[in-house]
Amino acid sequence: MVQGRQFLPRDSLHTLLDGLRDAGYACLGPQLRDGAIVLDTLDKVRDLPFGWHDRQAPGSYRLERDASPRAFAWATGPQALKPLCFAPREALWRVGRGDDGVLRFEAVAPAVQRRAVIGVRACDLAALRLQDRHFLEGPHRDPSYAARREALLLVAVHCAYPADTCFCASTGDGPEARSGFDLALHELDEGYLVEAGSERGEAIRAGLALEPASSEHLERAAAQTRRAIAVQSRSLPSRDLRKALFAHLDHPRWEEVAGRCLACGNCTAVCPSCFCHAEIERPALSGTTSEHLREWDSCFTAGHSYMAGVVLRRDTRLRYRQWLTHKLGSWVDQYGRSGCVGCGRCISWCPVGIDITEEAALICQGQPP
Repeated sequence: MVQGRQFLPRDSLHTLLDGLRDAGYACLGPQLRDGAIVLDTLDKVRDLPFGWHDRQAPGSYRLERDASPRAFAWATGPQALKPLCFAPREALWRVGRGDDGVLRFEAVAPAVQRRAVIGVRACDLAALRLQDRHFLEGPHRDPSYAARREALLLVAVHCAYPADTCFCASTGDGPEARSGFDLALHELDEGYLVEAGSERGEAIRAGLALEPASSEHLERAAAQTRRAIAVQSRSLPSRDLRKALFAHLDHPRWEEVAGRCLACGNCTAVCPSCFCHAEIERPALSGTTSEHLREWDSCFTAGHSYMAGVVLRRDTRLRYRQWLTHKLGSWVDQYGRSGCVGCGRCISWCPVGIDITEEAALICQGQPP
């Protein structure tokens, strides 16, 4: 369900926040924090990053400001939607010993707040769809993820300013959002084209101060999308690299990239689709209760491949190879598509600027380092 576009003047943007709050949602939106654009509680329209732009490159993220009236003239920050559904750390269940000495287990339900996120990008909607496949549609539905996901309302903004590190056009996941949103906005200098993608999105849209969209509005929005595709200089060689990657498991490039990789896990932390996690116990000092926790992990840690007293992926070469072949290759077997949505975060936030598109191309083509 996608309803046709209407026009919201810029000075009426506050009606969107008002409508979301009136519907019972706490609003999250992009704001400046510590030199980056991140999602945070959004109380007023003026808190949006008007006039701010990002400049990204391998291992580099910078913000610049000009007199632009736009609030969404940037690509992606270090966050995605992942932390809002797949919590970085949470208790799954707890156990306690009663006075009779019997252990009793109980599930821990997360405290859930209805939240509306404004400024969601197409790549992050695609990544959320992959998270849904894993946590909701597999053989074991995750109740904690499901509770947070169902309380989330998503307001997408079609990306008109991709970063130099973006390559969503080559993965088919952007820059224009096509599904997965409740509302979607095309930002123009004078306002926003608004479309609804769900019944609850349409209910919010019905309360906005909308005007008919002109043919000029529609053409300028389409031109922005065409430009956002044309300026992307990076790409993956294919959307299904499984055969090519697994045919070159002994390529010398794995060793070369391992010499640069710090195995810090930044790429997996900022990746909007990575879902590896560890489970640990947190016993109380009294010894009478304990919580079973799930927390984010990375295939770059030694503990991730620890089995029966042995670390199977003992060095960075094997860990980087596991990450790349799984993300771009074996995800196709699991979910029918690559696990990469082309957001480019792993390139920008890698401390040494490793470029996934460069590594994938060299390895798949069998070229020497």
